Amino acid sequence: MSEIREGLRYSEEHEWALAEAGGGIVRIGITDHAQSQLGDIVFVELPEVGAAVEAGASVGAIESVKTVSELYSPVAGKVVRVNEALIEHPERVNESPYDEGWIAELEVEVETEEALGRLLTAEQYRAHTA
Repeated sequence: MSEIREGLRYSEEHEWALAEAGGGIVRIGITDHAQSQLGDIVFVELPEVGAAVEAGASVGAIESVKTVSELYSPVAGKVVRVNEALIEHPERVNESPYDEGWIAELEVEVETEEALGRLLTAEQYRAHTA
């Protein structure tokens, strides 16, 4: 069974979002469920730092031995940081999707709670993936 962490918010497209301490910054990645469905990840196309993204819009891609999957942003904002370690070590998304395998950090334009409020709670995401 896939790990679904309390305290994160989830999209129906299997991305997660976490408000960073201090507010205004949201870290995003793909869920444990998503990485297990993809299989061994061999390449991550990261979003461009400085890019403005809309919630639900494609911000990159994840390539596995099975397929290439679009990466969608669960929130709107500006990309302020990407996980450059994934360029050399894309397998970190498989090994640690919530910690070392995060994808990007976005500066959100609205209140963090409002941005995350549109997403699923851990309990709702569990029901979605059941």
